[in-house]
Amino acid sequence: MKVTDEHNQRIAKMTFASVYPHYVTKVERKGRTIAELHQVIEWLTGYDEKKLQELIDKKVTFETFFQQASLNPNAHLITGLICGYRIEDIENPLTKQARYLDKIIDELAKGRKMEKILRKA
Repeated sequence: MKVTDEHNQRIAKMTFASVYPHYVTKVERKGRTIAELHQVIEWLTGYDEKKLQELIDKKVTFETFFQQASLNPNAHLITGLICGYRIEDIENPLTKQARYLDKIIDELAKGRKMEKILRKA
């Protein structure tokens, strides 16, 4: 599947606050905790719980969310398919970062061990 400019723009303008409740629902439904969700988000972005809440309250877009993030240097180790797209083939940096987040939350919900989600080089 090819990622279109329209798709990239839609992700850029989407607010993190609008998607976050879906992440919570997804992981809790599968028996994981909000603390674990925050742990994987912090691993990827560097945002602690306080900063995450601040960004949610400000209703920042994904564009702003990832511009301000300190992306984990091992994020490039996140590979595979998510939402029909092969992550390593996505060219737009913002879309790739959003898919990194989707992928690790998906892995958490599927019961993958935390050590595997928090990739080591």
